Amino acid sequence: MLSKSTAKYIQSLQHKKFRDETGCFVAEGPKLVAEFLNENNFTCTSVFALQNWVDENAGKPGFKSAGSITIIEAFELEKISAMPAPNQVLAVFEKVSSNENPDLTQKISLALDEIQDPGNLGTIIRTADWFGIRNIICSQHSADMYNPKVVQSTMASLGRVNIIYTSLVDFLKKSPVKKYATVLNGQPLQQIKPIQEGIIIVGNESKGISNEILSLCDKQITIERKGSAESLNAAVSAAIILYRLLHK
Repeated sequence: MLSKSTAKYIQSLQHKKFRDETGCFVAEGPKLVAEFLNENNFTCTSVFALQNWVDENAGKPGFKSAGSITIIEAFELEKISAMPAPNQVLAVFEKVSSNENPDLTQKISLALDEIQDPGNLGTIIRTADWFGIRNIICSQHSADMYNPKVVQSTMASLGRVNIIYTSLVDFLKKSPVKKYATVLNGQPLQQIKPIQEGIIIVGNESKGISNEILSLCDKQITIERKGSAESLNAAVSAAIILYRLLHK
C-alpha cells in the first residue's frame, strides 16, 4: 500500500529542485532498475513494484542491493510514474558525487554547451559509454542528468560516465588538452585524423556553441552535409564525430 506522503515524495522527484534537496532520483522499468541494482553504482533507497516483479526478481543477485521494497497495485504505480505507460517497477536511488577535476590527458572527453533536451543528453551519455568516453563536462544550463527522461534514455550508462556541471568557459581555459568545436562551417570531419586526446564540444540544439567558447577552441570541425537538412540532431552529431575521431 502506498501512502499519500510517499506518493507525493516520489512525484516531487520529477522536479530538479526536489532532486537537489533530497539527493535522490527515480528510475523506472524492469530493465533499467535491474541494471542499476546489479551494477550497484547508485545506492537504492526504496523500490515500489507490482507483485509479479517481486516474484520474478526475488532470487536474483541485484535484488539484495534494493532498499525497502513496497508491493503496490498497478493504479498506484500509475500515480507515481513519470512514464506514459508505467512498467512494473519504480525505484529511488541516491545521486553520486562527480569527480570535478578529472585527468583528461590521453583521453577523449565531451563538453556540452547548453544541451537542453533531456532526450539528447541521455542519448549522448549512452553514446559516450558505448565509445568508452569517461568524462562529460556540461555547462551549468545544460539539462539535469537526473531528469527522468535523461535517466530512462541512458539505460544505466548514467552510472558509468563521470558527468560534471561547471562553468564551461573556466573549465576549458584551465584544460591543457586540445579543444574541438563541432560547427556547421569548419574543417570537414573526414580530413581530421583520429585522435587520442582532446575535448569535443557539442553546442546547444538551436544556437550552437557560444562565441566565447568558440574562441577557446583549437579546431572547428564539421560533418559535411550532402542533403538539404538545416542541421543534425546534437546526439546524432556526437555519435558520428566520436566514431570518426576514434577510428582510422
